[in-house]
Amino acid sequence: MIKSKQLKKPQLVLIVDDQEINRDVLGMILEDYYEIIYASNGREALDLIQQHRNRLSVVLLDLIMPVMDGFQVLEHVRNDEFLNSIPIIVLTAERSAELKALQMGAADFITKPFDMHEVILARVGRIIELSEGRQLISAAEHDQLTMLYSRNFFFEYANRIHRYHPNWHMDAVVVNIEQFHSVNALNGREFGDKVLRIIGDEIRAFLSETEGITSRFEADRFDIYCLHQDNYQALLDRLQKRVSALSKTANIRLRMGVAPWREDVEPELLFDRACAACSMIRGNYKTHLMVYDEEMRLREILNQRLLNDLRRAVDEKELTVYYQPKYDIQCDPPKLSSAEALIRWQHPELGMVSPGTFIPLFEGNGQISAVDNYVWNEAARQIAEWRDKIGVTLPVSVNLSRVDVFDPSLEERLDALVRQYGLDHKLLKLEVTESAYTDNAEQMIELINRLRNCGFEIEMDDFGSGYSSLNMLSCMPIDVLKMDMTFVRNIGHSEKDFRLVEVVLDIAKYLKVPVVAEGVETRQQLEMLKEAGCELVQGFYFSRPLPPGEFERLIIREKEIERENEA
Repeated sequence: MIKSKQLKKPQLVLIVDDQEINRDVLGMILEDYYEIIYASNGREALDLIQQHRNRLSVVLLDLIMPVMDGFQVLEHVRNDEFLNSIPIIVLTAERSAELKALQMGAADFITKPFDMHEVILARVGRIIELSEGRQLISAAEHDQLTMLYSRNFFFEYANRIHRYHPNWHMDAVVVNIEQFHSVNALNGREFGDKVLRIIGDEIRAFLSETEGITSRFEADRFDIYCLHQDNYQALLDRLQKRVSALSKTANIRLRMGVAPWREDVEPELLFDRACAACSMIRGNYKTHLMVYDEEMRLREILNQRLLNDLRRAVDEKELTVYYQPKYDIQCDPPKLSSAEALIRWQHPELGMVSPGTFIPLFEGNGQISAVDNYVWNEAARQIAEWRDKIGVTLPVSVNLSRVDVFDPSLEERLDALVRQYGLDHKLLKLEVTESAYTDNAEQMIELINRLRNCGFEIEMDDFGSGYSSLNMLSCMPIDVLKMDMTFVRNIGHSEKDFRLVEVVLDIAKYLKVPVVAEGVETRQQLEMLKEAGCELVQGFYFSRPLPPGEFERLIIREKEIERENEA
């Protein structure tokens, strides 16, 4: 098929080698498919390239030659805007010269001696095809701002390095700018572009001291494929120093993820790992460098398994909703007031999987809705069961995740759920984290107003962990504030922490809503919160989260105590 195509439109190939036998061998391999011209040194080659630049499809270039060597030809072609689109395949027996040639703009290489004819034909044909399709050597394959390789160009070379040099220990490095959109917003796009160019220039300077290639992968992400370094912190410090010098007022922070070389891991997967390491420290202003290690690899395997097993877990009811009681502490003795629904996963092979493991995973992958829907249904069913079985109607709080906010059928499904079990809407309380409000303020406020109009009560969870302004709080439709447990943890030992609790309680009074304090574990914490005016608490002081059967027995005990006190 290739041959018939060439006969219709023969491409012109220039073979450059100072050894006549090498020129003859390559000519015999290619002459049935291409029109061939020859040069015996770099000077002759440049003359022919200039003469045939509008027709020349590819140049096969020896590196070691008299008069002018192949590296000089590469340098000349790369710097000539009329010639640099012509692909060059280097011919060499020196493996150490291959990467240097690629860095200078070579499209591929063929190793001497020329004994694998089909491989040579395939490489020449592929490079011509890529060149004519402008898929490899074209201006579009470079980032126009930094002039670094684009993603496709970068991985084409990285894969070749990995394939032809399996013993080169090439690490994957991902550099990202923390909150780059804020840098642009505060300082202007021109300043942001300058930051990107400076980083690109400094990475190029680093690679001039070692072997490697680089790319601007996304708006604020740079990928580096380089020989292993013992100290990547030095590279990060070097880049950070350059960008920090740009402005005394702009706070620009870089983070870096590194995936060390592994013989059995191809570049794209290696960069996925480096990116995962870099993402793990997003927003962490103490740690700026993360190296992908065996622990992270095992975590990735576990995460993929959990993602694969989620549907089965829902269908086969491996997920169990536990309930943690909330107590009204402004009465004596404290009285069971409501509960929070918390999910647990009893995996048939892995045992009890911590929600701290699978909840962030499913949130990040957009599958948390399956878990949320399961919890909502189980909680509503359980409220109705306790009502009918033991005569107690107890409100239960359930979580709304960020993903749920974008579900156009959310109101309809929640309304149908409470009606299905004959519940008052206020019995299924909806918890939304403070960060969800601040991330999608207008959309969230609109949704919450609609849910409240349906009769649902809204609790702002983890209050104090986000960045709500007082002005913003006054606009937020909420019925309860849940104080983040970090406020409570040290109130018995830190006057400052207790003062912060008092500030939260003052805010709640301003908003005219009650406060739930989470994480109460000691009698001292309980008494201090009660004295400060906090209405509701939950935590291990009263009870850990309980499975439905145990929680039912707790309700019955509380009911009996209440009757005894009344008597």
